[in-house]
Amino acid sequence: MKTGQSNAEVEQLLALLDEAYEKKAWHGANFKGSIRGLLPKQALWRPAPARHNIWEIVVHAAYWKYTVRRRLLSEKKGSFPLKGSNWFPRGDGLNLADWRHDLALLEETHLTMREAIARLTSKELRLAPEGSKVSNATLIRGIASHDLYHAGQIQLLKRLQK
Repeated sequence: MKTGQSNAEVEQLLALLDEAYEKKAWHGANFKGSIRGLLPKQALWRPAPARHNIWEIVVHAAYWKYTVRRRLLSEKKGSFPLKGSNWFPRGDGLNLADWRHDLALLEETHLTMREAIARLTSKELRLAPEGSKVSNATLIRGIASHDLYHAGQIQLLKRLQK
């Protein structure tokens, strides 16, 4: 999209994405709000053995934001800063610096994904990325839903810790 040109469809998708990630919304906590103020000990707590903790959910969300951006821009796989895919184990031995690093990774992947979305045209929203069965618009709505799903999951995990 050319600079200064408005695209109502893209703007609507960005507003949905913003509400799910960091803007105030009627539905309660968004993703960023659900992790605000958490300390590493809280983020590492597991409800049961072999269950994901909040920290793993944060890195999982960062990975999928990276994946959406990569698909939108037709980039090659393999540039996520951590080895692996989808779920990245987070456990003992991690500290506040590690937590802040992974929070920064989440923020960076969100911002670069959002920038990629903002550059799309209406025509591009209707296209499916290579190897995908869904359109770019569906992919964007899906990543917003992904944030909200995990925000609710994090809220529940925080409550279970008390």
